[in-house]
Amino acid sequence: MDTTSTPGAGVTPDELRRLGASVSAGYPRLLEELERLCNIDCGSYTPAGVNEVASWVSAAFAGLGGEVERRPDPDGRYGDTVIGTFRGHKGAGPRILLIGHMDTVFPDGTVAQRPFRIEDGIAKGAGVTDMKGGLLAGIHALAVLRELGGGSWDELPFERITYVANPDEEIGSPSSTPHIREIAAESDACFVLECARSNGDFVSSRKGIADLRLNIHGRAAHAGVEPEKGRNAILAGARIVERIQGLNGRWPGVTANVGVFQSGTRPNVVPDLASREVDIRGVTRHELEDAVAAVREIAGEPGVPDVTVRIEQMAGWLPMEKLARSGRLADHAIALAARLGFSTTDVGTGGASDANTTSGMGVPSIDGLGPVGGRDHSPDEYLEIDSIVPRTTLLAALLLATGRDPVVAGWRAG
Repeated sequence: MDTTSTPGAGVTPDELRRLGASVSAGYPRLLEELERLCNIDCGSYTPAGVNEVASWVSAAFAGLGGEVERRPDPDGRYGDTVIGTFRGHKGAGPRILLIGHMDTVFPDGTVAQRPFRIEDGIAKGAGVTDMKGGLLAGIHALAVLRELGGGSWDELPFERITYVANPDEEIGSPSSTPHIREIAAESDACFVLECARSNGDFVSSRKGIADLRLNIHGRAAHAGVEPEKGRNAILAGARIVERIQGLNGRWPGVTANVGVFQSGTRPNVVPDLASREVDIRGVTRHELEDAVAAVREIAGEPGVPDVTVRIEQMAGWLPMEKLARSGRLADHAIALAARLGFSTTDVGTGGASDANTTSGMGVPSIDGLGPVGGRDHSPDEYLEIDSIVPRTTLLAALLLATGRDPVVAGWRAG
């Protein structure tokens, strides 16, 4: 019987011990690196800061024996996408894709206001868990795997591992998505390194998102002299808002939220222009498409005569639905965690990530494989430093188990 086909069994007890010991030995250096990266202002719209992180990541990939490529944003608005490729056992084994991102949501000056610090076992700082912790966990997991292979990738059971460090995930990955899609199309499995949930769970499904802007066109008029000649864009917009908010509950997994409402210049002018920005989310592609169609139907009947509405899609992600093959990867993670002495399971969440892209392409994907943290996008963002060693060890073991899994090996042939 081939025990490698049992989830989590493809890693021997000695290998699991050695991986954990190597991660523990590198832990002090990882904390130093975490402080360094968190103390760089690297918001998505700060390409210089993102590229400072990119230079560090490029050097780390090269130091691990990877082939390193930096792909600049053609328009220069965002930082570079960094791609590290680590070629394994003479072309045999699966092709694995790792994704982490280098940008944060925070503006310049954030680091000066609240630099990296550790208090009572909790690390805080800009991007500490979203996602410098996961970015570094991926690098250290590769380092200990290479060490297990005697300092070479040739003895490890992969055709290749490709690690994409994304410069613009927080704004929907506009520059990096083409690169991710190119590599994902030739990959057998994908692991995304966002933080684990606050309770330690990882992610196997995410809602899809459609971010829409509704531009409402009415007719201006003097509000006191001849209001009857006007067509009030705010009134139409208010009626549209009520109907869009009313979509909540129509489908079990759909949420609809009007988050921005802009219009008007003066109280004595019937407003002729208004805009609404709407966030639509759905668990399945079918639900998401139905909800977007419902918004378009609402926009086609704004409730005020002679008013028209033009819809612009600002951003969108397909849902990360839990594929059957993704369940295989999740089973490995759950079994290996148990062997390491802690429990975790896979859950769904409402936020999107690059896993939406890979899963939407049909690539088996799981996410939330970084250390445990939370309060993303807020001044209270945190990372539990005691989770770094076990979660990084889990990631390294998961890569090894996936590489040795004959079921995964059969996916490409199938």
